[in-house]
Amino acid sequence: MHKETIEYPSWSSLNATLLACTQCERLVAWRKTVGQKKRRAYFGEEYWAKPVPGFGDTQARVLVIGLAPGAHGSNRTGRMFTGDASGDFLFPALYESGFANQSQAGFRGDGLALKDLFISAVCRCAPPDNKPNPDEIQNCLPYLRAEINLITHLQGIVCLGKISFDQTMRYLLPSAELRKKYEFKHLAAYTDEELPFWVLASYHPSRQNTQTGRLTREMFAAVWKKVRCLLNEKPL
Repeated sequence: MHKETIEYPSWSSLNATLLACTQCERLVAWRKTVGQKKRRAYFGEEYWAKPVPGFGDTQARVLVIGLAPGAHGSNRTGRMFTGDASGDFLFPALYESGFANQSQAGFRGDGLALKDLFISAVCRCAPPDNKPNPDEIQNCLPYLRAEINLITHLQGIVCLGKISFDQTMRYLLPSAELRKKYEFKHLAAYTDEELPFWVLASYHPSRQNTQTGRLTREMFAAVWKKVRCLLNEKPL
């Protein structure tokens, strides 16, 4: 695994460092600007407008990695995939597959609890146009790596989108030569012995993918069915 991983003794120490992070000037400025201007529909709400920590079951066997907080989703609510169209697609699928106790997630404190699953992202601050720069991705990755170290029962990783997949594989397999055979394809599952965890690729449940039909609810349901198989709970 990657040598630049920073080890934290606890979740509280990791999240305290994350919440105080100001490494990326462009993202700090953007998240604050969005939080001040707001979207008309949320004008009466106070935006989180800070880095967004991962959340879920810290004893989970499954880690889900997205790209970055949405400007008016996680950047508003302070919880990954909460309060936007991507979450409206993700959480019903998690509920139906038994990884969440409810199908809706609108705000922190809404009663949502994840079971055997933890959700995180490559970047923790909302980027303009949902496109973090390469240096911003590199600045943020140590937080994800630290989370992986703290999830001691981890068996597998679900990568939502190509950037998530590429960064996960770079971490798990630092050798570019070894990574050549691993291609991002929807529902591609990799369980090779050279990997410390199995890895499952999925299209990201972004509005761009779901509204164009690139990712349907049936296709996404198949992802979580495959996860159950990889956990050896159901036959492949």
